Formats: sequence, structure tokens, C-alpha cells
Amino acid sequence: MKALVYHGPGQKAWEEVPDARLQEPTDVVVRVDTTTICGTDLHILGGDVAAVTDGRILGHEAVGTVTEVGDAVRGFSVGDRVLVPAVTKCGRCEYCQRGMPSHCQTVGGIGWIFGHLIDGTQAELVRVPYADTSLYLVPDAVTDDQAIFLADSLPTGYEVGVLAGGVRPGHTVAVVGAGAVGLSAILTMGLWGASRVIAIDSNKFRLEKAIEFGATDAVEAGPNAVADVLSRTDGLGVDVAIEAVGYPETLLTAAALVRPGGTIANIGVHGRPVELPMQDLWIQNVTLTMGLVDTVSIPTLLTMVASGRIPAEKLGTHHFTFDQMDQAYDTFAHAADHLALKTVITPA
Repeated sequence: MKALVYHGPGQKAWEEVPDARLQEPTDVVVRVDTTTICGTDLHILGGDVAAVTDGRILGHEAVGTVTEVGDAVRGFSVGDRVLVPAVTKCGRCEYCQRGMPSHCQTVGGIGWIFGHLIDGTQAELVRVPYADTSLYLVPDAVTDDQAIFLADSLPTGYEVGVLAGGVRPGHTVAVVGAGAVGLSAILTMGLWGASRVIAIDSNKFRLEKAIEFGATDAVEAGPNAVADVLSRTDGLGVDVAIEAVGYPETLLTAAALVRPGGTIANIGVHGRPVELPMQDLWIQNVTLTMGLVDTVSIPTLLTMVASGRIPAEKLGTHHFTFDQMDQAYDTFAHAADHLALKTVITPA
């Protein structure tokens, strides 16, 4: 089979590798029909994830068809159309039992193993461990172009942003960063009845998309952004500030926007330390949340997508084939130049 293989920082290749195969009775093998690229993949190529070593197949999101089933698998059969999520879970360890499969002890202490600790989904075939507790059947009413974003982006925006932020009916929410994950938070915000959603970004295309996805206000990032948001909230600030970029300055912006008693929900992956003004935040009773997605919201989100309540397909702006993997990566890495959000990658 062919797969996208990591060969060290800045080096990758779409090349022939041995076929994915069953290794444990709880495994299945899935033919990948649709995959995509995540910002984490770019971090890996930048050399930021030391656990990813030369020879690892990249990717942690897929929709596909089961081609082989291990002897212990009971919930899936050959021919089933499935969603392969970013997080793998055994379902039995302490963290899985607590609803935190992002820290599944059985698979290595972190649920994100595809394209990280084991071979990933940017390939023609992928081995899926603990299939019964990790895979999801895709309803007929949900297309591949919709389902692929339920593997990571939508659950991340919803769980780490909306749910962790405690968004409630009537809240005013600011989303700092209107990339794919920030937009995923906006797209799912309506499920909890936020009355006002203010998107902040430096990219006008993304701000336009934010309004299309359900934001009520769009604010261009810059020296006047905080004052602009405060003026729209009678000087009080927002109930929830969601940070969806991962830079020190964007987290500080989120901190400057939240009102007393509010919540800062950090989604962004931070690559360097951030100095927060704790001398100001503690006395305002501000809550700060952060974390890795658990993907436990996938059943709910699948239902909402199937009903038409969440138009997940809007996240996919560019389509490529497997043989165009380099072009897909270039487009995603320079998303602003290409007016891109997420890529959809298929065999042909």
C-alpha cells in the first residue's frame, strides 16, 4: 500500500510501505476513503513532537471501510463504513472509565496514538486497535465530507471550547482565532444558546466564514481588538473567551476579554511558555481550562450532523487525491494564501 511517511523534520514522502495488518484480536483494518490534515501534523513536520520517529505514517483522522476484523471484535464487520477518530480508547482503564480516553493508559498514556505512537491514517489502509471501543459507524445520512471533521476538529472545538468553557444560554462568547478549530467551536456554539459570538482573527476570509458559521460579530485582530470587543459588551467583557490559536499573545488577548466570573477556554496548542497576569486574573474569579480532546462527544455530533443541525461539510474548502498529498499539505500550511480551512483527501 501507499502512505505518507515521516522522515524527520521537514521530510515526508508518499511511498510504498507494507500493508496494514491485524496484530491483535481487538484490531480491525480499515480502507481509508477520506482523510485530512491537522495542525498537529504541521507541528510534527516542524520537529516539535519528539515521539514521532523516522518511518512513522502520519495522520490521525479517517473515514473508511472495514476490510479485516480481529477474532475478538464484536461490534464491526467487513464492509462497515466507519469513522476513525483521533483518540483511541481501551474503554476499561481508569481514565477511559472517567470519560477521559485522551489519557488512556492501555494505549500508552495518551489516546492520540495514530500518526504519533503507531502508524496513522494518511494511507490506503490503517490498523485500528481496540476497534469495538474506538470506532463509530457512520449513518447513511452523513457523507464522508461531513464525517471526516468529526474525527478531530469538531469534537475539539466543542469539547475543549464550548463544553469546557461552560457556554450557556444567553452568554456572550469571544473566539480568538477563526481557523478550523475556532470555527468548529462557533459551528457548535448554537447547541448551548450563546446569544452573541464574537470572532477575532487577522484574516478577513476567516472572519467572513465565522459569520457564515454562526458568529454574530467579526473583529479584526490588532491593537484595537480588545477595546472593540469591550465596547460591544458595555465594557463588561465576555462570559467565555475561547483561545483557538496557541500563541502567547492570543491567550493574553482572551484573558483581557473575559469578565469577572468568566472562563478562558484554551484550545490552542502552545509551543512555548505564556506569562499570564495572575495578579489581575485571580481577583476576578476567572476560570482557565485547557486540555486534549476526548472525542466522547462524537455520538452527539454525529446525530446533529445527520439531522442537518451542524453543516460539518463547510469546513472542507479544498479537495485533493492521495497522489496530491504534497499539494494538500502546501495548501493547508499556507491556508491564508489559498483561502483554505480544511482539506479533504480521497484515493481518487
